[in-house]
Amino acid sequence: MLWIVFYLLFPAIVIFLCGRFPFFHRIGSVVTCYLAGLLLGNTGILPDGIGKVHQILLTVTIPLALPLIFFSLDIRKWTRLAGKSLLAFGLQILAVVAAVGTGYLLFRQPLGPESWKAAGMLIGVYTGGTPNLAAIGTALDISPSLYLAIHSADVLAGSLYILLVITFLKPVAGLFLPPFQSTGQAGEEEVEQFDSYRGILTRERIIPLGRALGLSLLIFAVGGGLTLVFPKAYAMVVAILAISSLGIAASLVPAIRRIPMTFQAGQYLILIFCLTVSSMANLGSLLSTAPAAIAFVFLATFGALFLHMVLCAFFRIDRDTAIITSAAGILSPPFVPMVAASLKNREIVITGVLTGVIGWVVGTYLGVAVAYLLKMT
Repeated sequence: MLWIVFYLLFPAIVIFLCGRFPFFHRIGSVVTCYLAGLLLGNTGILPDGIGKVHQILLTVTIPLALPLIFFSLDIRKWTRLAGKSLLAFGLQILAVVAAVGTGYLLFRQPLGPESWKAAGMLIGVYTGGTPNLAAIGTALDISPSLYLAIHSADVLAGSLYILLVITFLKPVAGLFLPPFQSTGQAGEEEVEQFDSYRGILTRERIIPLGRALGLSLLIFAVGGGLTLVFPKAYAMVVAILAISSLGIAASLVPAIRRIPMTFQAGQYLILIFCLTVSSMANLGSLLSTAPAAIAFVFLATFGALFLHMVLCAFFRIDRDTAIITSAAGILSPPFVPMVAASLKNREIVITGVLTGVIGWVVGTYLGVAVAYLLKMT
């Protein structure tokens, strides 16, 4: 019981540290939870029988998190996207699938029999972010060591990607992509602070969030019921996709969509998942898969970036739209304002956020589908 309390409350400490100290803010709450879990699981302090606690947490965190994250979606806003923006993000998805597919063919032997699962996770994370990564890893029942190796390599590649985007990419892309044409909109719309938990425990927010959690539990129960109907090999995949679909459907109800901070509540559950799965990883097994995982992830990240820029040049998509849609996929929506600031273009913030949110929606479905296609090759 004490360990369950620890796993449930430790992410709150991490969130405090990230908000209070620049060092933790720079590495982020997800990475901090991963590092803490890895240290916890490889120092021998976890008691015998902790596997039951791990299994409970892994079983409930992602299925509960996904609906909470999707409740905050406003699909009607997608109609505000210009055709070029949607085309640019579609090209991003195409580039990611091509780059990951190539990497899978090159590295499936050193990564072992779960390489197709790793490929599906990379499809998800580079079209939406960590929620997709965790959902696909759960749906495909990937081993903790390979999951952690892929995510650790993604953190490293993502750091270099950010450095490239805010330094060299703008002038280089400007050599072959047309300039951005301003629409005269100042981009004054407020962009949700995805990583802010300020005020989440106040009475006016905690009560509606309790109702949202109750609805998420109901959706979780429906998904759990489906696991009793389908064959075991596909039961978890069906459950995760059903839970995602029901969460998206619930977001169409205005009263549900207006509940504040459901995204943050879902993200908190993902932090619990990150802490749990990393504490299950064996460091020796992690290190043995790390070189192949790093090579696979770097090819996926920078191969997708290269292919995306080439495709955008072919379709004459402007430089800023190309870069912001790439960042929305590779990095996820919370990083969009920073990339827009480096481009000195506030107008594209909404484009980046909305295309990234679309990636949250499609990434899990696409990642699972591509993973099974690669498994058959």
